[in-house]
Amino acid sequence: MKKSMSLLTNLLLSSTLFWGVPSASGQEAILRVPVESTGYCHMKFPSIREDTLFSVNPTFDESAGNIIDFYGSCDHDPPGVDEVRTQKKLLLRGYSSDGE
Repeated sequence: MKKSMSLLTNLLLSSTLFWGVPSASGQEAILRVPVESTGYCHMKFPSIREDTLFSVNPTFDESAGNIIDFYGSCDHDPPGVDEVRTQKKLLLRGYSSDGE
């Protein structure tokens, strides 16, 4: 009886934890906090996957663990043209041999 109660309790607890974890897909992965009395926001979002960085539809890489901490205009679009351009520059700079 104790084993079945323990098994049932563990199953219930693990299923609760599994369903309690928010799924990060698309725009849900973006945390946007507006700063009072300014037009600026503090945003946190994952980086764009390298294999989709040069494609028409860039997607976030939630599994990489890289979080971009952005402070700027509230109308900044994380998967938009400006962010893609910035991440492309950082990616290409990492592959250059200048050491910086």
